[in-house]
Amino acid sequence: MTEAAAIPSSAAVPVPTRGKLAAYVALTKPRIIELLLVTTVPAMIVAKRGMPPVWLILATLVGGTLAAAGANATNMVIDRDIDKLMKRTSKRPLVTGEITPRNALIFAVALEVGAAAWLGVVVNPLSAALAVAATLFYVFVYTIWLKRTSTQNIVIGGAAGAVPVLVGWAAVTNRLAIAPFAMFAIIFVWTPPHFWALAIRYRADYAAADVPMLPVVASFDETAKRIVGYTVVLWAVSLAFWPLGHMGAIYLVAAVGLGAMFTWKAVQLARSHQPDLAMRLFTFSITYITLLFGAMAADQLLLH
Repeated sequence: MTEAAAIPSSAAVPVPTRGKLAAYVALTKPRIIELLLVTTVPAMIVAKRGMPPVWLILATLVGGTLAAAGANATNMVIDRDIDKLMKRTSKRPLVTGEITPRNALIFAVALEVGAAAWLGVVVNPLSAALAVAATLFYVFVYTIWLKRTSTQNIVIGGAAGAVPVLVGWAAVTNRLAIAPFAMFAIIFVWTPPHFWALAIRYRADYAAADVPMLPVVASFDETAKRIVGYTVVLWAVSLAFWPLGHMGAIYLVAAVGLGAMFTWKAVQLARSHQPDLAMRLFTFSITYITLLFGAMAADQLLLH
């Protein structure tokens, strides 16, 4: 753990702003978990070439939720010093003092142990190993190392958010193949333009916390150009998944159309020179990944 992460979150007596249960839920970053699960279920459907058993879907989602929640809680423990410097994160429970770092860390470790045990026993050991590996990567490679030191933080660190598709695939097949790694690549390439769009909006926050997100260390024009570049690559990778994943017409139409829309919106941001448009792109990026993976599922359920 870094020296900065060991700084107490506050010297003042905290004033609770929500119930204790709600504070622990907030510690897990539930909105991020929702997005991870949106990609897990389609991966399971593609792996099965149809609908997997409901119990297996639910078991995998429970394990994935526990693993992601533990990783996010650990992230908040480590980042509490910079969270208090950013307006966007200043109400997080470790900053307000609603939860102590010690209790938060115990909670996070318990979630991870529970996730590993649940997936290992109820699903299979491979899915458990992948979930634990994603957490370790997110905590040690992204949070402790890259986030505070490199402009490539979200580029490399985004790999952790792409692992849930591997977990979903492994839960169904108990092995990995080219297709799930192609799905992994989609999320991996999607993450930088998705997050950089948000970082443009909160550039001042990241600058105040001395976090070298790309919009902090590069100009708006340079950031926008890289967003365009990544969306073009994302479009290509999503189209490559069509043959690699043995997908049908539903997915192909979705990949072509959604990729075109994402790229066009990125180009509009670059041409406009208006940072306010970044949040629109960020919002669309969530719609994009949800609809693209939804199309994967629909393709397999309706055409097979």
